[in-house]
Amino acid sequence: MLQASFYKGEDMKIGVTTNRKRRCGWLDLTLLKFTAMVNGYTSICLTKLDILDTLPKIQIGVGYRLNGKEIDYFPSTTSDLVKVEVIYETLDGWQSTTEGVRSLEKLPPNAKKYIQLIEEHLGVPVKWIGVGAGRESVITL
Repeated sequence: MLQASFYKGEDMKIGVTTNRKRRCGWLDLTLLKFTAMVNGYTSICLTKLDILDTLPKIQIGVGYRLNGKEIDYFPSTTSDLVKVEVIYETLDGWQSTTEGVRSLEKLPPNAKKYIQLIEEHLGVPVKWIGVGAGRESVITL
């Protein structure tokens, strides 16, 4: 059921490599923060930034509500997890291409705000940013 609430605004996309339909949802920072704590991330690679290029608004899951109350942790039981409602923060999109960009300075301002929000929420720096399909399409920070 988390999937149903998390993907409330889902959109079906076609996978570039597999040509299969894919369910696309928003980034869940609460889940990512939990995995960072468990795994001890020292940095992360943010992939597919270019997929967001055309969106006027971008939502990011920044918290959870369980039984109507905000919680600051990832639920440890599936019975709680199915009841979780994701709390979203909405950012303005950048609506310009990032595919050819190879430095942080040249990213659109709203793309930089998106990356900064991720770093601040996780407490883990973004070290690589994927901005296209090719191996050369990575910004290294």
